[in-house]
Amino acid sequence: MAVVKAGAYGHELETIARTLADSDVAFFGVANVGEARRIAEAGVTTRIYLLGATWAAERAEIVARGWTPCLSSLDEARHFNQLAQESNTRLKVHLAVDTGMGRGGFVADDLPKQMPALNALAALDIEGLGSHLPSADEDEAFTKDQFARFTALCDELGGRDRFRWIHLSNSAGLLGYDNSFCNLSRPGLMLYGIS
Repeated sequence: MAVVKAGAYGHELETIARTLADSDVAFFGVANVGEARRIAEAGVTTRIYLLGATWAAERAEIVARGWTPCLSSLDEARHFNQLAQESNTRLKVHLAVDTGMGRGGFVADDLPKQMPALNALAALDIEGLGSHLPSADEDEAFTKDQFARFTALCDELGGRDRFRWIHLSNSAGLLGYDNSFCNLSRPGLMLYGIS
């Protein structure tokens, strides 16, 4: 997943998206619906992944355009499910897990208990599981603990037999840690030459 948020970190979103579209990129990671629109309107057909929580008023457009949201709560999932049912579609979604950042996502210890309710939402295709490393370039012990918590949770939930996409690492996580457990990564700054 090529992260192109913040105008591709100031490198002109549409130009970077068009350039990377032919590079076997699974997703473009964007911060918000406005950036998703810009990529779509530039004629790029690579899947768009919304990296953060969405506003309720934005969700109908996300469903209509088939963009992939990351879900952070059961309420958010239920709303997307309702909208997808109303549109007679099945929406691909990922679950965001809070493995220590404390800023968003399902609490890791609570997610197994919430999975039956999530799995019952028939209009959602829960194809991915991800988390975020907020300090991979600063705090090795904390980051290694996040990796351990994430991999244990993913295994508990069924691992690759359950999820098509498993992702954790941003640029710093890719450069400094073993990512073999995951099959998707989210490079951002490193795409633009920053180590």
